[in-house]
Amino acid sequence: MVEHRSAYAIRSVREVFPFPSVIRLSAYLRMPFKKVELSRKNVIRRDGFKCQYCGEHRPPLTVDHIIPRSRGGADQWENLVCACVRCNNRKGSRTPEEAGMKLLSIPRKPHHVLFIKHYAGKVDDAWRPYLFMD
Repeated sequence: MVEHRSAYAIRSVREVFPFPSVIRLSAYLRMPFKKVELSRKNVIRRDGFKCQYCGEHRPPLTVDHIIPRSRGGADQWENLVCACVRCNNRKGSRTPEEAGMKLLSIPRKPHHVLFIKHYAGKVDDAWRPYLFMD
């Protein structure tokens, strides 16, 4: 045990043990990282639940193809962005340049750590020296 939580304890009939917060592994099995699956939910999560054209956070949010599928646009991380219904309808089957719309950020394939950070929520301050999440 490297760090413990002083407010908590693990109790047995005869003893009290500190509650671990950070532990050191004595052995580690290397496992390949899981790839982030391309899905509507993950595209919206990657873009922070924000329309990439107007910055609106209000649902309903959709997924827009930057290069429309009707023009050969593929279902790839780099071609999909989160968009509000209004902006998606306004853009239609055109490219952002043709529609006179500018993207707020360039879409990229997300790193798996981004999604771990999202699920972790609030990170305990005692963990910060041991994580690469800053």
